[in-house]
Amino acid sequence: MIRKALLYASLFISLSATAQIKSGPMLGYNNIREVLVWVELENSGEAELAYWNNSDTIKINASAIKESSNTIKFITDLLEPGTTYNYQIIIPRENYTSATCQFTTQSNWQHRTDPPMFKMALGSCAYLNEKQYDRPGEPYGRNYGIFNQIVEKKPEMMLWLGDNFYLRDADLYSKAATYYRFSADRATKELQPLLAAAHHYAIWDDHDFGPNDADGSYVGKANSLEVFKSYWGNQFFGVNGQPGITSAFEYNDVDFFLLDNRYHRNANNRATGTKEMLGNPQIEWLIDALKYSSAPFKLVAVGGQILNTAAVYENYATFPEERDFLLKRIQEEGIKGVVFVTGDRHKTELSYLKMTDSTAVYDLTVSPLTAKYYNTIDEPNTLRVEGTHTAANNFAILEFSGSLEKRVMEVLIYNHEGKLEWSKKIARF
Repeated sequence: MIRKALLYASLFISLSATAQIKSGPMLGYNNIREVLVWVELENSGEAELAYWNNSDTIKINASAIKESSNTIKFITDLLEPGTTYNYQIIIPRENYTSATCQFTTQSNWQHRTDPPMFKMALGSCAYLNEKQYDRPGEPYGRNYGIFNQIVEKKPEMMLWLGDNFYLRDADLYSKAATYYRFSADRATKELQPLLAAAHHYAIWDDHDFGPNDADGSYVGKANSLEVFKSYWGNQFFGVNGQPGITSAFEYNDVDFFLLDNRYHRNANNRATGTKEMLGNPQIEWLIDALKYSSAPFKLVAVGGQILNTAAVYENYATFPEERDFLLKRIQEEGIKGVVFVTGDRHKTELSYLKMTDSTAVYDLTVSPLTAKYYNTIDEPNTLRVEGTHTAANNFAILEFSGSLEKRVMEVLIYNHEGKLEWSKKIARF
C-alpha cells in the first residue's frame, strides 16, 4: 500500500493538460465515517480516488461503483469523525490527476456536546438551456450565476427538491436519451464549483422523472430511476421493497426524509378509485420514521407543495383525501418539528398549519433556481406566511444553531444575485 501510495503521490505534481473529467467531482452523502464522491468521465475507463488528511498516509480507494454511462461513485473507507480530507481523482491510464478538493466528515457530537452549527442550501427547478432540443421562443433557463451565489454562502450540504434536470420531448422513453439529458445538464460549467463545494442529496419531480405532470403510468420510469441513481449520491433508494427514490438520512441533529411523489402516483385528473400521490406504504413508512426520530427539526422533502390550500396545478390539495390522512396521522401521533421542504411551483413561499396547541407543521417551498418564475401571490393559499411569497430565481439557506433543546432554524431566501429577499427564525416547536 505504501509503495502504491508513493507511486500515485508522484502523479500529483504533474497534472495532465487534457481534461478527462466531464463533470464533477461532486460530493454525495456524508456521515460520520463514510463519504461518497461522484464523477463522470469524458470517456469510458477506470478511475481511482486518492484521499488523505494531515498524516502522510494516502489511501487509494478500492470501493468504486461503476454506473451505466461514464459515471463512477467512490465510497471511502472508515474515515475519522469531524476530520477534513483532501482528495483527487486519478485516471492512471491517461496519467491524469485532478485538482485537489476537500470534504469534512460529520462530527461524533451525540452524548458529548451540543450539535454543531451548520448551514445547508435548498433549491429546485434548474432548467439549463440547449437550443437544439428546447422549445422555440424565449429561453426557459436563465441566471446561471445563482450557482456561484450558493457557493459563496458556504453551505455544508444542498438538498435538490426536484426538477433538477428537465427532460425534453426528445429525451423521453429512451434510456440513452435520458442519460444524455442528465449528462449534458450536469456538465454545465457554472454548476461545477457547487458540485465540489457541498454534499448533495436529491429527490425528483415530474421533469427529471418523465413528461410534464408525469404519474406512475409513465412506462419509462424504470429508465428514469436507473439514471437518477447514476447521477445522484444518495446512500439509499427505495423503502419497504418498493422501487423509487424514497430514503432518509441524518445530518448533524436534523433528520431528512426524501419522498417519491411520482413513481406510484395516480393520474392527477383521476375521477374513480383511490387517488394517491405518495401511496399508503410510503406514508406508513414515513409515519414510523418520523415517530422514531428525536430530531428537533424533521425535514420532509417532496417534489410538490403539501400545505398550500389552493387545489390548483399539482398541489397536494388536489389529492385531498390522502393529504388530510397524512396530516391527521402527524397530528394523532403528536409528531413535532415537521417541516416539509418542497419545489415545483416556480415561486417561493412559507406555509404554516397549527393543528393543536402542541402540534404544527411548516411547508417551505423553494423554486426556481434557473427556470422561469411566476408571480402567483393572488393564489388563495390561506396558510401562507405573510411576506414570504417570492417571484424570482432564488435559493434558500437554512442555518441551524443553538443548544439541542433550544435549537433554531433560520430560513434565508436569496435571489440569483445573492441579495436577501426575506428571512425568518423558527425555534424548536
